[in-house]
Parts: sequence; C-alpha cells; structure tokens
Amino acid sequence: MIPPTRWLPMPVLSLLLLVVWLMLQQSVALGQWILGGLLAILIPMICRPFWERQPTIKRPLKLVGYVFRVLGDIVTANLQVSKLILDPRGRMRPAFVEYPLTLKGNFPITILASTITMTPGTVSAHLRLDGRTLLIHALDVGDINALIDDIHQRYERPLLEIFES
Repeated sequence: MIPPTRWLPMPVLSLLLLVVWLMLQQSVALGQWILGGLLAILIPMICRPFWERQPTIKRPLKLVGYVFRVLGDIVTANLQVSKLILDPRGRMRPAFVEYPLTLKGNFPITILASTITMTPGTVSAHLRLDGRTLLIHALDVGDINALIDDIHQRYERPLLEIFES
C-alpha cells in the first residue's frame, strides 16, 4: 500500500481522481495528465482537514478473506430472500434487533453497518449516539440470539481482527 505523505494524504484517492479525470475527458493527452494530476493532488490536500484519520489495516489478508466472505454471503442471501418472497405460504418473520457492538471507531462500524445493509434481507437502521448499539431490521428472524451470534462470528469478529489486532 502506498504510504500517505504531506503532498499525497490519500494516494489511492489521488490515483482514482486522476483515472476518473482522464476517463471523463476521454483523452490521454499530456495536458490532461498534467491537469488531472494537479487536481488529484490538490483536492485531497484541500479536503484533508475534513477527514477523520483512517484506521490502519492490521491484517490485509484477513480483509481479502472478509471481502470474499461478504460477496459469497450476498449471493447466498439473494437466493434465500428470493425463496422467501416466492414461497406461497409467506412465512417471513421480520424483526428489529438491537445488536451490541464491540467494534470501536467510526470506520470499522461503518463497514459493519454497510455489510449488513448490502446483504439482502437485512438493513442497518440506526446507530445509537453512544456508538455501542446498532439497530438492524431483518426480513426473517427465527432466533434473535442466533442472528446476533451469526453477525458477530461472520462479520464483526473478522473486522476486529482486521482493524484492532
């Protein structure tokens, strides 16, 4: 990973801005590279005071595993939700669940909440102001404690290892 510097506080964002600029201009002329490069350096420098310090990823390989787990869970959940919706008996058991968080920091909590929301059948509805409880709506809940344990084992514990080891 490219380390941040004073001139490039967010190197990956700068690279992304340059690529997007070149694609929007539909040109790879030298002038576009220079202008895109200037914007890619200046925009993150100007915006730096508004960003929180991002946590360090302690275990990058765990992050890769986490991404693949989430992608697999999204596919599986899509099939489960389709089955629930198409079932003529309509046996859905929707519920709101208060999930107690052990993660600390806005960034890891945001990743967990986004993961829950991206997985079909669940939505992160609210984060309490104290940052310790996440309200989740689930489409089909048989056992609330089982859902809490599943989220903790599949998502929160790996995030703890990735960011707080």
